[in-house]
Amino acid sequence: MSQTSPTTLSDRVRQLSKGLLHPIAAQLNAWGVHPDAITVIGTLLVGVAAIFIAQGAFLVAGIIFLLGIPLDALDGAVARLRGSLRPFGAFLDSTLDRYADGFLFGAFALYGMRQNEEIIMLLALASLIGAFLISYTRARAEGLGLKCSIGLFSRFERTIALLILLLTGWVLPLLIILAVGTHFTALQRIWYVHRLTNV
Repeated sequence: MSQTSPTTLSDRVRQLSKGLLHPIAAQLNAWGVHPDAITVIGTLLVGVAAIFIAQGAFLVAGIIFLLGIPLDALDGAVARLRGSLRPFGAFLDSTLDRYADGFLFGAFALYGMRQNEEIIMLLALASLIGAFLISYTRARAEGLGLKCSIGLFSRFERTIALLILLLTGWVLPLLIILAVGTHFTALQRIWYVHRLTNV
């Protein structure tokens, strides 16, 4: 089945950032830094940020999280320069992204529990389920031979929302947005695949 998935904001940002990331990627490649190492370091930074989130130190967590954001694109840029866009690299990147989601939203759930704020805990868990469903619906669609990267709240939008949350401390409103946005996007993908497979 031939089909073209609509371009998402994440796709457009990725294209625009290529020029900015190329010199950094070229230097990392010259130093012999492996793209998988960049992927792992980025995930570890998210894990450290999660520790601070659980303690309510959102600004510190936001700074650490911000430092790790470029690494999410640099691993692929370095891999392209090495001429080694291996299937395992893409697999590792996607898998560790799920760990990162778990670290972040799990930390917010723990924070909510410590603060006796059940609504924060529930919204964090709802956001985590929604984030996982966004990833799962895309992977399952690709398993059927369909490209499904559409959606209002893809990874880039979630990253921006989380960054705003951490830098401002607006926990409740941003978690509401994340919880609603992730599930809305999962439903968008379900409906998109339904339309493609029922023609």
